[in-house]
Amino acid sequence: METQRPATAAEEAPEALTGPVEIVRVPTEGRNSATLDIDLLPSIEVLRRINAEDATVPGAVAAVLPELARAVDLGVAALQGGGRIHYFGAGTSGRLATMDAAELPPTFGIDGDRVVAHHAGGEDALGRAVEGREDDAELGGEDAARLSAGDLAVGLTASGRTPYVAGALRRAREAGAHTVLITANPHAALAGEADVHVGADTGAEVIAGSTRMKAGTAQKLILNAFSTAVMVRLGHTYSNLMVGVNATNAKLRGRMVTILSQATGLDEETCSQALARTDGDTRTALVCLLADVDAPTAAGALRAAGGSVRTALRDLQNS
Repeated sequence: METQRPATAAEEAPEALTGPVEIVRVPTEGRNSATLDIDLLPSIEVLRRINAEDATVPGAVAAVLPELARAVDLGVAALQGGGRIHYFGAGTSGRLATMDAAELPPTFGIDGDRVVAHHAGGEDALGRAVEGREDDAELGGEDAARLSAGDLAVGLTASGRTPYVAGALRRAREAGAHTVLITANPHAALAGEADVHVGADTGAEVIAGSTRMKAGTAQKLILNAFSTAVMVRLGHTYSNLMVGVNATNAKLRGRMVTILSQATGLDEETCSQALARTDGDTRTALVCLLADVDAPTAAGALRAAGGSVRTALRDLQNS
């Protein structure tokens, strides 16, 4: 009887461990000389090292504001033209993008399909790691298949090389859409796939390769700034106040009354009455109060102004 030899470790290993090995040399994978002894330190010193590294991130973001401004202009043009903004990312990048897109409708009152996030692996990958999806360029292309020339594709990848993002950006460009790449690598391999590359130089992470840290913080700052600037440019605020949210419940009604009072200097009772006359439409109530017009006139001016309170007020003043 033939004796079977024991399987070797290589034979027993999953395919993911026996396939090709790719050596990655990007800034976020380097070793940080300031944290080489971090595993020997007490808690307060660990936190101080982390905090010191975190403090460098705003400067890295400030250095790429000119590129970010170009991205904002592309976003404004896309939404003004009836197109959409699509985020594409994997892992931390995809989760941050999903959060940003989800928070825009309740903050600015835009429709939920105007800024859309695509995460490698879909909803299943939001709460847990789904390995391999970020390496699937075809999946990125499939997720970008519905983009058209009027849209903007924004790819997010700390390393600047994620295949899922590459596939999405290439498909977007084929459709004629503009493209933006947001990375933590000024020399990102995918920079050539984008009309604008926002590459914040956050350097080596506290823990080598843990891009949920400085790179993730930079992406969060960049996304916050990008989407907020787009919304401001499109008139979804009045001054620095949120006026795109309608008062659909008691909590929101109270918040909108406060905003109307802050914007007009009028008492809360007057603002509450104006909100009631406009069925909770904060923009319309604000135009009513500031221009001293009735609700139909205010609503018509806002429609003509594309929803911008300042433009509606200007047009009413000049009419």
